This record gives sequence, C-alpha cells and structure tokens, in this order.
Amino acid sequence: MSTATTAGGPAKPGPPAPQRKSATGTRKVIAAGFLLPALVLLGALVVYPIGYSVYRSFLDQSGSGFAGFDNYVEIFTDDSILTAVKNNAVWVVVAPAVSTVLGLIFAVLTERVSWGTAFKLIVFMPMAVSMLAAGIIFRLVYEQDPDRGVANAVWVGVHDTFAESSGFPKARPLPVHPLKPGGGGSFVTEKPVSAASPALLPLVGVAPAKMPDGARPAKAPEPGPAAEGGITGTAWLDFTRGGGGRPNTVDAKELGLKGITVEAVKDGRVVATARAGADGSFSLPASAEGALLRLPAENFREPYNGVNWLGPSLVTPAVIGSYVWMWAGFAMVLIAAGLASVPRELLEAARIDGANEWQVFRRVTVPLLAPVLAVVLVTLMINVLKIFDLVYIIAPGSAQDDANVLALQLYRSSFGADSHLGVGSAIAVLLLLLVIPVMFFNIRRMRRENRG
Repeated sequence: MSTATTAGGPAKPGPPAPQRKSATGTRKVIAAGFLLPALVLLGALVVYPIGYSVYRSFLDQSGSGFAGFDNYVEIFTDDSILTAVKNNAVWVVVAPAVSTVLGLIFAVLTERVSWGTAFKLIVFMPMAVSMLAAGIIFRLVYEQDPDRGVANAVWVGVHDTFAESSGFPKARPLPVHPLKPGGGGSFVTEKPVSAASPALLPLVGVAPAKMPDGARPAKAPEPGPAAEGGITGTAWLDFTRGGGGRPNTVDAKELGLKGITVEAVKDGRVVATARAGADGSFSLPASAEGALLRLPAENFREPYNGVNWLGPSLVTPAVIGSYVWMWAGFAMVLIAAGLASVPRELLEAARIDGANEWQVFRRVTVPLLAPVLAVVLVTLMINVLKIFDLVYIIAPGSAQDDANVLALQLYRSSFGADSHLGVGSAIAVLLLLLVIPVMFFNIRRMRRENRG
C-alpha cells in the first residue's frame, strides 16, 4: 500500500493498487477449467497413443517380453518393409513436387483466360471425392481389359491407329485340313500349288460374331481361265453355324476370312503376297506356281491389350498419378490465392525492362510465390508420408508388395494374418520421426514470416 505525506502532518494511506488480471480478463483457474477438457482429449487421443506406441515398439510379438531394438532392426532388414521405405521415399519426392508444379502451372495459366474459374472448379472437384472413392475409380481406370479400363482403352486406341492388329488371333486348321504348322505361329500348305488346282485354305477357331466387318459368304475359287496363268484360292472359316457343313468344302453359309494375308514361298523366300477379299478369295501371280502357300503368324498374333498399369513395375507410378489427380487442385487453389496478392506493378516493370513472359515467371512470379509454394509442398509431403487408402484400394493383391508404403505396412504388420504389434508400433514411431523434421521446418518458417 502506498502512502502520501503532507507538510507538517502524518502520511495518509493512498488508494489500493489495481489487481492484475490475465490477458483474457478472467482468473487463471477459470481459464484452466475451460482448457482442461481439450487437454484431456489431447492427452487421450494424441499423447497417450504416441507414448504407448513407443513403449510397445520395444516389446516382442506377444507383448510380454522386452525385445530392445529388434523391432527397429527388422524394419531395415525385412524385404517387404524395406520396399515400403523405398516407396515412401519415391512418394515424398515425386508426388508433392508434381502436384505443386501442376498447381503452379494451372494457377498461372488460368489467370489469362476468361473461363479460368470454370477450369479451377473442374480441377479442384476431385478434392470432394474421398480417398476410398478415388481408389475405386482408379482401380477401374487401370483395368487391364481395354473394354473396362479407360487408360488401356485410350492406349490401345492410339496403338491400333499406328499398328494394325490381327483379325484372327485364335484361328487354326484342323488335322483334316490341307495346312500344317509352319513354325513361329504360321501355317503352310502340305503341297505346292498350281494354276490348275485352286488353293483351299480353311481355318476354324473364329467365332462368327468375331469375324471382320464386311465379311461375306465365301466364294469357291475357279481354276483354268479365271486364273489367267496365276494362282487362285479361297481362305474361309470352315464352320457352318448350326452344323451340316463339310470339311475342306466351301459351304453356302461359311464366311470368307476377309483381309487375311497369304504368302507364296519358294526355297524359304517369299515370291508373292496377297490379301483375301471380303469373300475370302485371293489371287497370286504366275511366279507363285509350284510354291507353298503360307499364312504368316501376323494373321494370328494376339491383339494388343495395352499396358499392365497395376503390374509390379508400374503400380507405384500409377497410384501416384491418382494422388496427383486429387491434390493438384488443392495446390492450384492455394497458389492462385497467393498469386492474387502479387503486386502487378512488379510484373509490369519487369516487362517494361524487356523481360519476356518466361523470364517474368521465373525471376519475378516464382520468387514472390516462394512462401506459398513452401506451404503447399510441406503440406503435401506430410500428407504423402501417411498415404494408405489409395495404395490399399488400387494395388491388386499380386502387386501390393511392390506398391507397399509405410502406412500400409503398419496396418499389415499390426492387423495382418501374422500380426506383430511390436513391429507395427516401430513403424508408427518411424513415421512420427519422419514427420517431425517437416513439421519443425514448417513451424520455423511460420515464425520467421511472423517476425518479418
């Protein structure tokens, strides 16, 4: 208590000092009471699971004995877990970088078009889809069958535009037919052909519904004058729907093998080539006299079925592609927000000084966006470290070991057929240790920006 003195008299007590209050204007006990439920939940849902995971990582499979660092040693010696570690490294390097670069490109380019808002909406829309739903979508997209998988349907369409596919992959002769295997998947006639005897090349093994478009009923070849000194013949499907046909005979309801390639071979050398018409008929020049007729293997090779996207070598890039499809929109929206705050006078000044658009982008726009790009990159890095859903859903069982990541391995080690909670807890601790440096970097960057 302060006192005041007056001339010639005793000191009088002054007014009491004001009581200091907390920043919120309330007592600390009341503030702690409000914080207590949140602290209890934080401890129960975050602190306790982390502490128990660290403790459990030092126990054996049963949880009753101390294992030391054996579980951590297994992480770096087990082939399946090592694959998960390697794949996680690929994810951390590739997925955030590709998503951020695409988001930057989309954000910069959409600023210059009138329909930029609509484009941003379309690109951002996958963010509304859950990881589970996206995994199911891309499992269908990557189907091997081109009739079901969109990726292979496009790939096969492009391939078939530049490379003609076979029309008769399952065709073959019967033992009663005048054809025999010629090596390499081809078939040859048993005897040389002549102009006096038209060549008959019957095959089976093609469903009538799979015949080429435009195939017409086969026409029996005519010998003699019609050949005009050359070789005539017919290649046809020696099968009559409903039965009743005769082998080695062109029956009325049997279709010609439209487009099949026929070669005349003498002494191992092709002397003439022809293609069958819609009715299966073909003709060869007089030089084919006495040659063997060969149906080359190109007539019978299997159709191109595209790429095995979910095979061992491509499954990780395929799953990363689905992740980029989802998160490129997130990166684009954040970068576009940062781009909107870039001073336009700086860009115009660079253009006036003679910089072209690429130089303006590289030397002005990107440096000014560096803080935003760092936020996006760090956020995505943290996100991919715990990626689980996409890999679990998209990768088939045969390729799941090749697509394995740490979060998936944590699940498999903890709850799989041969579960080992000690190893699973060690993987969880490893994931925590991998996230901490990224979080530390992010916090330091935010504090530095706040001080600036």
